[in-house]
Amino acid sequence: MPAPINISESFQFFCKPWDELSRDELHALIRLRIDVFVVEQNCPYPDLDGKDLRSHHVYAIKRGDDIASGTSASATIRICAPGVSYDDPSLGRVVTSTTCRGQGLGISIMNLAIAECNKLYPGHGIRISAQCYLEKFYSDLGFVSTGETYLEDDIPHIQMFRAI
Repeated sequence: MPAPINISESFQFFCKPWDELSRDELHALIRLRIDVFVVEQNCPYPDLDGKDLRSHHVYAIKRGDDIASGTSASATIRICAPGVSYDDPSLGRVVTSTTCRGQGLGISIMNLAIAECNKLYPGHGIRISAQCYLEKFYSDLGFVSTGETYLEDDIPHIQMFRAI
C-alpha cells in the first residue's frame, strides 16, 4: 500500500457545471472513466448517457499534470440534480485512477462532492448506486443501503442513501 500523502499538496480539486468545463477538462474526465469503467472493469457500456450535460463535475488533477497533453484526471465524481437519475440529488461515476488509489484521494473527493451537493441542493439527502464491493467505503461516509443488490452492466450494485 502506498504511503499516505498530503492530499491538498498533491492534487488540485475543482467543481464545475458542464458548460464551464474546457475541452481538456472534459477529455481528462471521460478518459479516466473509460480507463477504469470500460477497460479495467472490462465493462463496455454507454458512458455518455446525456446526464453529464445536466450535472456538476467534481474532479482532482495531480499537481504537475498537464491535462492539455491528454492525461486523465486523478479522480472524478458526477453530481446529478434531483430528477436526473433519482428524485434525490445523486453522486455517480465515482472513480479514482489506479495510480492514485490507497492514498486517501477517494475519501477526500467524496467528502468534497458531498459538501458541494449539500451546497447545490440544501435540505436534500444524497442517493448513489454503489458497486457492492464498495459498500463499506460508502457506509463509512454516511451512506446506508436501501434495498437489495441488483445487476447494473453485469456488475452487482446496491442503492444507498445519505440523509441530511
